[in-house]
Amino acid sequence: MPHADALYRSALRMTRNEDDAADLVQETMVKAYRFWEKYEAGSNAKAWLFKIMTNIFINIYRSRSRTPKTIAYEDIDENFLQGQLAALKPDLANPEREFFSKVFDNDVRKAMDELPEDFRVVVVLSFLEEFSYQEIADIVGINIGTVKSRLHRGRKLLQKSLWDYAKRNGFPSSRGGTALFHN
Repeated sequence: MPHADALYRSALRMTRNEDDAADLVQETMVKAYRFWEKYEAGSNAKAWLFKIMTNIFINIYRSRSRTPKTIAYEDIDENFLQGQLAALKPDLANPEREFFSKVFDNDVRKAMDELPEDFRVVVVLSFLEEFSYQEIADIVGINIGTVKSRLHRGRKLLQKSLWDYAKRNGFPSSRGGTALFHN
């Protein structure tokens, strides 16, 4: 059970409920045990377990909700964070990387939890579990282009929802600096 903690963390992000996450991990382990003969020795066991868990989540937990949360793609501002930061500190080479490398607390977790399901799953698998695009595509059962698209859109949605968080925490400061980063 070396991957149980990683499975639980991701299950918690997917279900947003501790009991459902524990049930999802348990169902994953039971299914993995039942189909152990299908596991190919030498392949990525973690990815195999995540594929099982993601399929269970999609098949069972998603069907429990009446209508998945949707987002209009035209509401995603491709340059939101860069535009906000460029006016304050134009010398930042990669403002997105600087911003996200410095913040990760309950507000950020909440923003991730509020992402539409399709985006949240790939964001969790990429950002938190560090799976490659191809591994995510295999786990979720979508093509690699869809993975890249969902990660891109998920990242843009996170930028927009975290801008208010950043302002509440002193970033950016009125002087154009990065007060949040100087603790």
